[in-house]
Amino acid sequence: MLRQRHQVFIALFGVMDAGVVAIACLAAWLFRRQVIEGTIPSEVTVWIREPLVPVLVPIVFGGLWLFGVYRPWRNQSLWTEQKQLLKACMFSLGFAIVFLWTVGANALTNPPTKTFEIGGLSLDASRLQIGLAAILTISMLSGFHLAARFALRALRRRGRNQRHIAIVGVGRLGQIACRTLTRNAWTGLNVAFFLSHEAKNARETCLNRPVLGGLDDLEKVLEGKKIDGLYLALPNAEAAQLPELLKRLERFALDVRIIPDVPLRYMPQRMAVSELEGMPVLSYRECPLYGLGGVSKRFVDILGSAAGLILFSPLMLLVAILVRLSGPGPVIFKQRRVSLGGETFKIYKFRTMFHVQDEAGHDLKAIEDGREAWTSRDDPRITPIGRWLRRASLDELPQLLNVLKGQMSLVGPRPERPELIERFKEDWRGYMLRQHVKAGITGWAQVNGLRGESDLRKRIQLDLFYIRHWSIGFDLKILWLTMFRGFVHRNAH
Repeated sequence: MLRQRHQVFIALFGVMDAGVVAIACLAAWLFRRQVIEGTIPSEVTVWIREPLVPVLVPIVFGGLWLFGVYRPWRNQSLWTEQKQLLKACMFSLGFAIVFLWTVGANALTNPPTKTFEIGGLSLDASRLQIGLAAILTISMLSGFHLAARFALRALRRRGRNQRHIAIVGVGRLGQIACRTLTRNAWTGLNVAFFLSHEAKNARETCLNRPVLGGLDDLEKVLEGKKIDGLYLALPNAEAAQLPELLKRLERFALDVRIIPDVPLRYMPQRMAVSELEGMPVLSYRECPLYGLGGVSKRFVDILGSAAGLILFSPLMLLVAILVRLSGPGPVIFKQRRVSLGGETFKIYKFRTMFHVQDEAGHDLKAIEDGREAWTSRDDPRITPIGRWLRRASLDELPQLLNVLKGQMSLVGPRPERPELIERFKEDWRGYMLRQHVKAGITGWAQVNGLRGESDLRKRIQLDLFYIRHWSIGFDLKILWLTMFRGFVHRNAH
């Protein structure tokens, strides 16, 4: 019964989406006709043809369906649905623009389009109409879906529009699943009963819900109780039963979800499933920059580092002069650091410490990179000019060359010295996962104030969060925040 209601609900949602797109098209056309051309025709055929409703409505509706906007979103965040909605709209509107360009936009307008000027720029009225229709479609659909989801969540908290599920497993994991679903009542998922993860059931209730049997009673219970979904929460000791259990569940038309008995910190954000000659392969952990993602990130790095070198070249020249005047020694200091996959490279920085040589005239590199510790706030090795450069993070500008050479990225975990990594990888679980991406000039930890002698545990947590949630948009957000938080900071020394 609930599945039938769901289909009716989705059909109603689709009709309302089509109405929203039609309203957006009409609003854009009326703006063009009234504001730009100063006349609104009375012919019915013009009202149907010119607003582009017959073109945009089916294309946008098809895009929403193709991108899965109409699938159940009960256990997903609002932002996840909004991102999928935006992708669907961008794809659909792009396809519609190509279609209109192919058939000729003038074929859909009568009388022929006019031009007008904004700030001395001559624009075509029909193009303005299409652009305005696209903007209104995205904004109105987004607002409508947000309002609908908020309304549904309010109803579900009051016990309406629910889906009834059962949980297989009465142990710790099954109870965690039940409590989690109960706390998140906005999902509309109601735990109706439990089934024990053992062959025979030894208890009557679990968390005030009935336990209707064990695994031996699975078919009998599911045939007698109509539910919409089943959550498998088997403890690790019973995990070997999972393949046979899934085979038995093939007889029943219900949703099946598996809750692994693995702490969340060990789980990837997205577990991709692939197959090789019929053998299923779960991608538990891999570098997020394979394929197109890595190409796009490298493109941003090249573009950003080249622009940065050009933009900051006068400042870098001034800093180089100040470093030269601060005392003897090289202007650019080179130090071994570790980046993607554990590969070492020479990082470039403006020298900020006193330069020391032995009696034979050889550089004593230990003065900067021999200590297995970070630089302290009042480190006596730092020159007066160097102290100022460090506080303003200007000593790191030469790292734009490392980015241009492909040794670093604009955004990523800060690179560490090999000797520190050897120590940290034994003491801090997950530290080596930072090397799944290239080291960066700035990063999520840095814009959140974790620099210098800050909490290493929190820094690792933020670095791993960045790796799990990486996207080009996330990189751009960090670069934007760096302009305000990444240069001068109390922990920069």
